[in-house]
Amino acid sequence: MYKFFVEENAINESEIRIVGEDYNHIANVLRMRLGEEVLVSTGNDREYLCEIFAFLDESVALRIVDVYASNRELPARISLYQALPKGDKMETIIQKAVELGVHRIVPVVTDRVIVKLDDKKKAKKLARWNAISEAAAKQSKRDYVPEVLDPIGFKNAVKEVSDYDYKLIPYENAKGIEGSREIIAKIKSDSDNKDIAVFIGPEGGFSESEIEMAGASGINAITLGHRILRTETAGITVLSILMFMIDRD
Repeated sequence: MYKFFVEENAINESEIRIVGEDYNHIANVLRMRLGEEVLVSTGNDREYLCEIFAFLDESVALRIVDVYASNRELPARISLYQALPKGDKMETIIQKAVELGVHRIVPVVTDRVIVKLDDKKKAKKLARWNAISEAAAKQSKRDYVPEVLDPIGFKNAVKEVSDYDYKLIPYENAKGIEGSREIIAKIKSDSDNKDIAVFIGPEGGFSESEIEMAGASGINAITLGHRILRTETAGITVLSILMFMIDRD
């Protein structure tokens, strides 16, 4: 069953109207018919089961069949601070991170980031990245569309998470996988309504000064094992572990 997101003002007591690109997708791409059912969310913990009852000029009219509480979101808010990778890797990272339950994604410029974005490129990239996030949220039937924010520098990213409950930074030279397991176990036992930050480095990894800065700011360096993971693999690995450990029964 397909899922769509609307603003609160698109809903009244018994109907929902879908317009814009989603209207075109329903009518002309999916070629859905009267009587077919869809899921609709406004970005909160309620989900609407709806039935298509009319195709109007530039809108689809839905009849609300049922409304129920949804628990598709993780109990913790996970922010992925992803160093900007080369090529189109960021698109894959965003798609998979959203499927795994990330709350928001913050691109980060670190010492070894090669990618340079001027204002024009940045605006286009952000629009593209947020469209990918929305598509992934629909596909995975999320209740919420995670936002991809403006890129920031590493120092500002570290300051931004100063009051987060848990802060993790996978680092290839970190030692002791048991210590990393203990940190994850602690998060598992105390994750409800918590803020978690995950920092992922670029292709060349974090510089030693960045790791020192992170450590001085209370960010825990963890190991993901004896193998070196690509930047597009590392974040997905951490998010997968966290999702499995903290998701609700």
